[in-house]
Amino acid sequence: MVSQNFENVTLIEHPVINRDLTILRDVSTKTAEFRGALKRIAVILAYHALKDLPQKTFEIETPIEKTTGYDIDQDVMVVPILRAGLGLSDSLLQFIPNAKVGHLGMYRDEETHEPVDYYSNIPDGVEKDMVLVVDPMLATGGSADDALSFLKEQGAQHLRFVSLICAPEGLQRLEEKHPDVHTITAAIDKKLNDDAFIVPGLGDAGDRYFGTT
Repeated sequence: MVSQNFENVTLIEHPVINRDLTILRDVSTKTAEFRGALKRIAVILAYHALKDLPQKTFEIETPIEKTTGYDIDQDVMVVPILRAGLGLSDSLLQFIPNAKVGHLGMYRDEETHEPVDYYSNIPDGVEKDMVLVVDPMLATGGSADDALSFLKEQGAQHLRFVSLICAPEGLQRLEEKHPDVHTITAAIDKKLNDDAFIVPGLGDAGDRYFGTT
């Protein structure tokens, strides 16, 4: 389903997502259960993010006869925004196990609410690859904006952003700054609060996924 409010956003609606988002949002959910729910949703997001990859055909032989086989005809690079993005990247790699993996390290300044870059490691080939930037939470959009801008500076031309929960403010920022980048998400929440946390959200995805709350 394409969001009515944002042109470049695909909002995935599914009963499994509804159930698992409830688990993720619940403050009483333990770390192991949180990880399991996040990974299940990530698999659904990965399916949609990769569903229109180009394919190439070739002939194979089954035990019965020859037939047409298929393979992916596009190199893929997964770039999690550290550290919370690692939870989503694992599920994407289930679909494309030979994908390259880059890393972008950013943390949020608690006063300005803007991202601070501290690490980058991007493999060769970013100019031609389909690059999937992944981060569970899109709040102000600062980290995603910085990540996409950095990757474009490295030559990336085929970019998508994959996120678990988005705030309207973050989506608006991406549509203004990166109208060429499509976003795939499981939820668009109400707003940001005064501390720039998503409402209702689920708290800090990295802390809850890694058990550091």
